[in-house]
Amino acid sequence: QAQLVESGGGMVEAGGSLTLSCAPSGRLVSSFNMGWFRRAPGKEREFVAVIHWDGDDTIYSDSVKGRFTISRGNGKNTVILQMNSLKPEDTAVYYCAAGIAPKWGSTSEPDYYYWGQGTQVTVSS
Repeated sequence: QAQLVESGGGMVEAGGSLTLSCAPSGRLVSSFNMGWFRRAPGKEREFVAVIHWDGDDTIYSDSVKGRFTISRGNGKNTVILQMNSLKPEDTAVYYCAAGIAPKWGSTSEPDYYYWGQGTQVTVSS
């Protein structure tokens, strides 16, 4: 079964930048809306951003709007999350997720069918 693989996590000081990437490890025949979620220590997993399967639209959570940019990668169902002006409260495990096209606009986890294992992002103050 296809899964998603994230890369690019790490540790950075507040105000710094990191770039996360995600690609399927197997073959995903359909085109998916590609999103990012995150789980901070002691908190529920929350929506971060999603990009439409054709790359023409994006949605961001209020907490990252203006600082993070989601974009399509070169391969099918690949996605990049550029994170700038990072804050300590951005510290979390970041998960890539793929949602089917008709569910565009959803920020709800059940509407995302494939998930990555997560990559740790730590922002020090």
